[in-house]
Parts: sequence; C-alpha cells; structure tokens
Amino acid sequence: MRIIFFLTFLFVTNSVPGQDQDSLLQELEQTLEKKEFFIKKKHQRISLLQQKLDRYRLQRQKDSLFQINMSLSEEYQSFKYDSAYLFLERAKANALQLKDSLSLSRAKIKEGFILLSSGLFKEALDTLNSIDYSLLSHHDKFRYNFVKARSFYDLADYTKDPRFGLDYTRKGNQYIEEALKFTDPNSSYYWATESLRRMKHQDWKGAKFAFTYWINNFDLTPEFYGVATSSLGYLYSETGYTDQAINYLAMAAIADVKNATMENVALRNLANELYKNGDLEKANKFIRIAMNDATFYNARHRKLEISSILPIIEGAQLIKIEKQNNTLGIIAILLGILTLVVLVFIGIIYKQLKNRNRSRRALTDYNHKLQELNASLQEADAVKQEYIRYFLSATSDLIKKIDKIQKITTQKLLAKKPEDVLKNLKKYSVKKEREALFREFDEVFLKLFPDFKQEFYALFPEEQQKEVRKGDLLNTELRVFALYRLGIQDSNQIAEFLNLSVATIYTYKTRAKSRSNSRENFEERVMEIKA
Repeated sequence: MRIIFFLTFLFVTNSVPGQDQDSLLQELEQTLEKKEFFIKKKHQRISLLQQKLDRYRLQRQKDSLFQINMSLSEEYQSFKYDSAYLFLERAKANALQLKDSLSLSRAKIKEGFILLSSGLFKEALDTLNSIDYSLLSHHDKFRYNFVKARSFYDLADYTKDPRFGLDYTRKGNQYIEEALKFTDPNSSYYWATESLRRMKHQDWKGAKFAFTYWINNFDLTPEFYGVATSSLGYLYSETGYTDQAINYLAMAAIADVKNATMENVALRNLANELYKNGDLEKANKFIRIAMNDATFYNARHRKLEISSILPIIEGAQLIKIEKQNNTLGIIAILLGILTLVVLVFIGIIYKQLKNRNRSRRALTDYNHKLQELNASLQEADAVKQEYIRYFLSATSDLIKKIDKIQKITTQKLLAKKPEDVLKNLKKYSVKKEREALFREFDEVFLKLFPDFKQEFYALFPEEQQKEVRKGDLLNTELRVFALYRLGIQDSNQIAEFLNLSVATIYTYKTRAKSRSNSRENFEERVMEIKA
C-alpha cells in the first residue's frame, strides 16, 4: 500500500505545467487583453438566468424562483458582491414565503460564503451561527463546516496578528476536520477540503500532493481550477520555489480571467512574486489590475491587502524608472561628449581635407603652369632652332654676296675699270633684299605659327580685318605683332627690323588695339596664339 501511495505521489507532484514561464506570462497578458470578452460571456450567462427569472415571476413558480435566485447569486458570487447579495436576499425571501427551513439554511450558508468573500467576516460568522445545524442534510453540513472553516482561515489571514491568528486557524482546523466527515473520500469536494486542511496545517509536501492530485484526477470547474493552481503557487512560494510559484499563479490568473472571477488572489500574489523576482513592470501592471478587480467586486479585505503591496511595487517601479532616467541622462551626456569629440575630429579632418584640397589645387595649378611653361619652352626652343637656322642661312648668304662683290670690285679696280664697279653695285637693290628678308621671315614665322593669321584676325570684327596683299604672306601690321608674339616687344627693335619709325610702330599697335574685340587684354590675347 505504501509503495502504491509513493508511486502516486511521484506522478502527481511531477505533473507540473508544460509551458515555460515566459510563454505562460505572455498567455496571461494576451488573456487580460481579452478580459472584456470573458466579462461579456459572463453577462450573457447572467442574462439567460434573468430571462428565466422573469418567466418564473410571470408564472408565479415560487419553488423555481428560489432556485433561479440562488443560481443568479452563484453566478455573481465571485464576480460582483452587491449583485450576489441582492439575489441571495431574494432567495431567502422566497424560502421564507415557502416556509422551507432547509432552503433558508442553504441560502444562509451561501450568504456566509459571499460575506466572507467581501471581507465581512463577523457578519459571515453571525449568519452561519444563526443556522439550526440539526436541520441540515449530510451535504449541507459539509458546506456549513467548510464555509465556517474558510471564515476563520480568512479572518486569521486578514488580522495578521499572532495573538488572534493562531486561535482563528485552530478554529478553522476544527471545522475543516468536521467537514471531511460529511464528504466522500473519492469526491472532488473531499480533495478540495483535504488540500486546504493540509495547507493550513503547514504540511507543505502533503498539500502539494493533495492539490496536484485534485487537479489531475477530477474534471474541475474553471473556478476550482483557479483555486487549486493559486494554492499551489502559494505553496511553492512558501517553500522557496519562485519559478514554480510564478508558473502556477499565472495559470490561476488565466483561469480567473476566463471565468470572470473578480474576487481572486492569484493576480495579486503573482504581482508580489514578480516584484521579488525583479520584474517590476509586470508586477506593477498586474497589481493595478488586481486592485481594479477587488474594487469592482467590493472585496474589502482584498483591497486592503493590495493597498499594502501596491505602494511598494509602485515605489520600486518609480525608483527603477528614475535609475533608468539617470542612466539615460548619463548616456545622453556621454553621447553629447562623444558627439562633440566626433565634431572636433570632423572639423580637424575637414580642415586637413581642405588644406589637402588647397595643396592639391595649388599642385594642379603648379602643374598647369609647369605644363604651360614647358609648352612655352618647347615653343621658344622651336622658335630658337628655326631662327638660328634662318640666321645662319641669312648670314651665310650675306657673306657670300659680300665676298662676291669684293672679288668683282677688286678685279675691276685692278683692271682700271671703275665704271664696271659701279655697274656691278647697281645690280644689288636694298629694297629687294629687304623684301626677300621679309618674305623669308614670313615663311619661317608661319611655319612656326601656321594659324597665326586666322587667330589674329579672330580678335577683330569682320569688317575691321585687313586683307594681305596678293603675293605677300604677311602685311606690315601682321609682322609687327608676329615680332611681338616672338617676344620682341621693344618698339625700337621692331622699327629697326621693319625699317620704320618708332612712331609708326606705336601707331600700328594703337590702331589694332582700338579695332579689336579685346581692347583691355589685346596684347595678352596675341601672346596666347599657339605655335
């Protein structure tokens, strides 16, 4: 027999919830979001009973009126105290009209339970004491003793005074033992009562077994399932198993919400466990909902119990929020400092990039200037080489001519023929020689600057462009600025080369500049003509 009991104990005590804590709490929050839906279902059930009540009133079915008022009181007993008590008073009135002492006693037992649920313990005990115990049936005696035991247990929990609490608990134990005598050991009522008895005797291990056995072996109503799981949560909390306590209390709270049970302890105890576990946000949320439920039901003792916990949880939540705000403030300051540092670095980098870009632009400008200088040097070198060749050729021709004149003149003088000397000198024309010199200069220059004429005339309006005489490569104006482009910008040198006066050279320059489209930078534009 002991072996069978031991195996049964192992089975039921290991039948723990299959869900993990996070999923249970998430399910609870989702169920709380649908709370109005479950309350609506509760009202629908009440509405159906109200319709029956109206029908029985019309039909004046007194026996049925008592039962329907008791059923309505049953629906309201864990939902709303005032309504539950109202229909119970009507049921008592029905029983008095029927002169049914047993029905009146049953109504008073239920009245005792409703009064203790609202925290009116003295009134509950007074009501129960007014019942003639000898008239009760076997099952009614069970209910009477169970409710009386609950009254003393709840009174002990409410007073929290060891001087009175112990006495109340002992009285509760006496009535719970008496209640067990009037119920079948194989019934759900028996295990509900036995579980409570073991818990109040602080037989934690036995109580865990009893409540778990009750859950696993009977088809419990949502209300009883909520009581069983809530009690297991309390037991695990008392024995230091916080995670299991939270799991069972969450299950109980889910059952309470689905059953629209407003007179509950599961949500309050769950909030307390979460507070101890450091989950202040959920603890604060659940304790407020528990307070709203207790206020809705008008459970005086529950409101008082919650009021003792609510400020602590709210205070802890405020402290946590303040710490978070302080942390956020510190983070904001650090981010500000970091932003400032980043801005400083960005400024430094920007300055470096700016200097780098400036240096790059300077280097680019320098390279451009260098390229221009290199091009100028190449141009100058080409001009120099071409004009050196031209100078050597012209000088060589001049020397040959002088040599030829010298030889012929010497021969004629030795032969005493002076008239032939004069005749020979007349063969050489300075004008023709100068024209030949200019033509050779023009050829060499246009070889170096083939587009000079077109680009030079592009500086003037079309009507101001002068035509070059047929047979000539350049006219005098073009030669003046050809020499200028070659770098001979001294008017005296230009005048000497072209066999003109300095004033004439100035006149050519001034007139050309006045006719051009670029009067302000005419000389610069001439110098920009590429070779």
